[in-house]
Amino acid sequence: MDELILKPDRERSLQRAHPWVFSGAIAKINGNPLPGETVLVLDHAGNFLATAAYSPASQIRARVWSRNQQEVIDRSFFERKIRAAIQLREDIGYLPLKENQFSAVRLIHAESDGLPGLVVDRYHNTLSAQFLSAGATFWKETIASILLEQTDCSGIYERSDADVLGMEGLPEINAPLIGEVNPRELIHEHAIAYQVDIASGHKTGFYLDQRDNRADLMINASGREVLNCFCYTGGFSLAAMRGGANSVTSIDSSESALMLARENVVLNGFESIPQEWIEDNVFTRLRDFRDRRRSFDLIVLDPPKFASNAAQVQRAARAYKDINLLALKLLRPGGLLYSFSCSGGVNPELFQKIVAGADADAASEAVILRQLRQSADHPVSLAFPEGAYLKGLVVRKPD
Repeated sequence: MDELILKPDRERSLQRAHPWVFSGAIAKINGNPLPGETVLVLDHAGNFLATAAYSPASQIRARVWSRNQQEVIDRSFFERKIRAAIQLREDIGYLPLKENQFSAVRLIHAESDGLPGLVVDRYHNTLSAQFLSAGATFWKETIASILLEQTDCSGIYERSDADVLGMEGLPEINAPLIGEVNPRELIHEHAIAYQVDIASGHKTGFYLDQRDNRADLMINASGREVLNCFCYTGGFSLAAMRGGANSVTSIDSSESALMLARENVVLNGFESIPQEWIEDNVFTRLRDFRDRRRSFDLIVLDPPKFASNAAQVQRAARAYKDINLLALKLLRPGGLLYSFSCSGGVNPELFQKIVAGADADAASEAVILRQLRQSADHPVSLAFPEGAYLKGLVVRKPD
C-alpha cells in the first residue's frame, strides 16, 4: 500500500481523531496512488497513524477511513459503517420512517459518520446521494449497492453537483445512479406534506437540517404576520401556516422554487391563509420594504452559503450584517427574528457577533431567546467541529 509520510510534529490533529490530512503536512509520498485509493498515513518516524483516501487535487490531500491498522478498507468496511449510521438514526427515533408524519431523514452525514465526502438523504422511497470526495467516488458502486441492500429504497439519485467537486478535481454529476428513482418525492414533516425536487432542488433536494427549527417556528407563529426570506420551496412558510400565522410573505429569487412552494400550499390546503410569494433578490426587496415602512411580527433569514472558505468570510460577514440589520428594522416590537448561517467559515461566535452588530446599528436592543442547530440526524463528531455548519439565533425585539 502506498504511503503518505508527514512532516515532523504534524501528526497531532490525526492523533486527536480529526479526519483530514492537508497537503502542507505531507513530507513525501512513497508510491503513486490514484485518486481515491487507500493509502497509509505515517508520522515522520514511520509509525502508523491511519488509513485514508488519497486526493491529489485537493488541499485536503487525504481523508481518514480508519485508525485501526488491522482494519481492511473493503466492502465489509463500508457495510459496517453504513449499518452503524442507519442504526444511529434508529436509536434516536428518526427510523423507521413514519408515513404521514416523518418520511425523510439524513442517513449518512459524511465525516461525522466516519464516511468522509459521502452525504445520503432518504426521501420516502428514494435515496439522494452526494459523493463529494475522491475516496467516496472511488467506492461509489460498492457504496450504492450496500445502500440499496440495507434500506428498502427502490433507487439512488446522484446529486454530486456541489461546488466542492472542482476542488477535488472531480466532475459534477446530476443523474440517476442505480435502481428505479423518482425525481420528485412526497414527504411529510410535522403534519405538513412537501414535494421534494430531488433532481433539480438545492443540495439533495430539501433542507432536512432545519427540521427541528421549523417545528420551533411553528410553535411561535400563531397570530403573527410572517416574512420568510430565501424561502426556497416554502419549508418555514408552510410551518408558519400550520402554526396559525395570520399571513405569510415569502421571498426567493428562484421561479421554479416558488412554483413548487405554491404547489405545496395547495397540497396542504393552505390556500385560504393570506400569503404573498415574491420572486426577487432578498436584499433588494428588504430595502424596498424598509423604504415603504412595512413591518412584520416574525422574520426568517435562511440564506444560502455566503462563505465557502476562510477567504470569503469577511465579505460574508458584511452580507449577514446587512440582511440582519434590514430585518431588525422591519421587525415590530415584540417580534421574533429567526436568523441562520450555513457557512462553515462563520463559526457560532462570529455569527452572534455579526447579528449583535446589526442589532446595535438598528438600535433595537434585542435579546437572544435560543440558539439553534442542525437536526440530530446531522450529528457532529467531537473531533470534527467543522460538521456543525448550521447555526441559528432566535432573537426577540423588546416591546
